[in-house]
Amino acid sequence: MNDINALYKVWKEKAVLDADLQDELSAIDGKQEEILDRFYKNLEFGTGGLRGVIGAGTNRMNVYTVGQATQGLADYLNEAFDEPSVAIAYDSRIKSDVFAECAAGVLAANGIKVYIYPELMPTPMLSFAVRRLGCSSGIVLTASHNPSKYNGYKCYDPRGFQITDEAAAKTYEYMKKVDMFDGVKRMSFEDALAEDMVDYIEDWLKDEFIDAVMACSVNKDVVKNSGIKILYTPLNGTGNKPVRRVLKKLGVSELQVVKSQEKPDGNFPTCPYPNPEIRQVFEEGLKMTEEFPADLMIATDPDCDRVGIAVRDNGEYKLMTGNEVGAMLCEYLLTQLKEKGKLPENPVVVKTIVTTPLISAICKEYGAQMADLLTGFKYIGELVTELEEKGEAENYVLGLEESYGYLTGIHARDKDGVNAAMIICEMAAYYKTKGITLWQFMNSIYEKYGYFFNQLDNYAFEGAAGMQKMAEMMDELRTNPPKALNGSPINWVGDYKTGITTDGETGLPKSNVLSYRMESGDTFIVRPSGTEPKIKIYITAKATSREEAEEKLSVLSECIKNLLGIE
Repeated sequence: MNDINALYKVWKEKAVLDADLQDELSAIDGKQEEILDRFYKNLEFGTGGLRGVIGAGTNRMNVYTVGQATQGLADYLNEAFDEPSVAIAYDSRIKSDVFAECAAGVLAANGIKVYIYPELMPTPMLSFAVRRLGCSSGIVLTASHNPSKYNGYKCYDPRGFQITDEAAAKTYEYMKKVDMFDGVKRMSFEDALAEDMVDYIEDWLKDEFIDAVMACSVNKDVVKNSGIKILYTPLNGTGNKPVRRVLKKLGVSELQVVKSQEKPDGNFPTCPYPNPEIRQVFEEGLKMTEEFPADLMIATDPDCDRVGIAVRDNGEYKLMTGNEVGAMLCEYLLTQLKEKGKLPENPVVVKTIVTTPLISAICKEYGAQMADLLTGFKYIGELVTELEEKGEAENYVLGLEESYGYLTGIHARDKDGVNAAMIICEMAAYYKTKGITLWQFMNSIYEKYGYFFNQLDNYAFEGAAGMQKMAEMMDELRTNPPKALNGSPINWVGDYKTGITTDGETGLPKSNVLSYRMESGDTFIVRPSGTEPKIKIYITAKATSREEAEEKLSVLSECIKNLLGIE
């Protein structure tokens, strides 16, 4: 543990770059619990970069922790590349713009050229910029869908996906050698601009991104004649301009935006947890549906890499899960490409191992290869890059994860809410012309392939004792593996830590994850979170009806809870 009082004293003396930090440090003087929380550890840097509460201290997001991370990145890049360059984007969160300019100044002071968007931009547009501008790395300031008190710092590989474990480890080693106050080279953002070390990214690159998204359409003309009504909320984030621009180009003439969630606002006043997975984010939009009965409600999270939807069916709005949207996109794309004679000879769909097995059934129907990868869209980005390098990029159809992330093109190497919003709207318009709602379309998929219902159970274990408890649970599962669950024998086990499964090796990077499949077709996956003190259980119940699937989910959840000894 850090020497918290010594650190507090140093910060009181030296943290002068941001007046807000001095105000906060003065306010906690003598409050040992408050000081402890801010200084007992440093923010951890990994493949997800940094993420934490905004404020003063080593365990907070501020210009000093951002500066230290950026100096570490600069040292790594200057060792690994000749004349490195970095693209930077930021979202609407509190201090995202401040942290972006701070990072740009540190890079410039280290002789690294910076290209930065002049206004807030979606994360996928950062991925696009890295590749299009030939940058050595990218940085995006965002905490995705976390509450407003959080911010984050994500780093990108030259190929456009988040940095690999190896690059993250090297960057972290450099970071640890950097003194936050005296070891960071700094230049003001204004000076960096004046010295031509920082350039603003121009509109042509934004235009190219929009064109690349539009090129992913498989039914370009269906929308304009469908009469579809769309209600969109960017959740006070980055999606407002690009999503509306794409939907207009697609031909959506009846589009309304949720006014209270339209403008950028890092406080997220109407949705404290701006997560498109939850119904709360749609409440403001639902108030508008009495006057504007939208066929489809769309929400993108603050950095616009994820999409959630609610669909109107018999006058009622129903929230669709990330797995359901992914299944609909998979069925829609494969069906349409096949009908139009454009389905590749060897179509490839890529998902994460915790995403619904329903995708496997759909792929089998159309002769598509399905790749199952570890959690994290960077692995999907890596596979897309491998296909491109082998000259097989045209085989890629869809990448998806259960946490509402999708990508249907090769223009980005990260999940793309702009692209997904467009394809979802196009899909809804297509089925509307057939007299079918998306809710009905999803039910037809269940009837065709079986009812695969999914549930994510989270169990929190706080502190060091909690981490030990989670480790013991995983050890027990490996030492005494279950033979059956809910009366059905377990006939397949995958241990991603050892890389061994019932039928061979995973071929994937090592990860502390255990996966089980029963003869019944039910599955469950146990995964300790890499970023939070919790263990996650991903459950799938396979049944022949909605009622049976819902009942099985409930029973399976209790069985697994008992198996793990969770009270």
